[in-house]
Amino acid sequence: MTEPLFRLLGSPVTPLELLAFVLALWMVGCNLRVNALAWPLAMASSALYGWLFLHSRLYGEASLQLLFIVVAAWGWRQWLAGRGSDGQPLRVHRLGTRQRLQVLAATLAAWPLVALLLQHATDSDVPWLDALPTVGSITGQFLLGRKLVENWPTWLAVNLVSVLLFAVKGLWLTVLLYALFALLSVVGWRAWRRLQALGAAHG
Repeated sequence: MTEPLFRLLGSPVTPLELLAFVLALWMVGCNLRVNALAWPLAMASSALYGWLFLHSRLYGEASLQLLFIVVAAWGWRQWLAGRGSDGQPLRVHRLGTRQRLQVLAATLAAWPLVALLLQHATDSDVPWLDALPTVGSITGQFLLGRKLVENWPTWLAVNLVSVLLFAVKGLWLTVLLYALFALLSVVGWRAWRRLQALGAAHG
């Protein structure tokens, strides 16, 4: 799985990276349609990406995949049986302004903590660049699990930083994936805003 299958822009692409790429795209497609199949796909692609990132010495991203698997199990349960604050089945909704600021502050506060951990506890050569999408992704996963519209701008920011991170590491197929993710984040943001508006109109 880690032997080169072909080369892209001078860097090897392995069957591991290719399979993770396909599953991750399928997952995002399901998220756009609010289809719960996204969560088992997230678990599978996270396991594969964890293996890939460990092989590439991206320890923050590799560790994050383990957390993603746990959070995906939680998110899957939320989408199937979760309830909103009104006691009704969970539906697409939004945070208030104060809650958005709190989420942003918590994410930015966690960034240097994770970066310093990676810098001192691992041989990562990009601890700060690795740490930012790591903490942003944790935020995004929890927002997605609760069907909050704000997960999409969070993923947009994470994906743009990740494009730079994976370009630095020469993971060009993954660079392409995260560039596509960035575009899909905009699509998802618009789609979920419409869903939220429709839900509010009928609520």
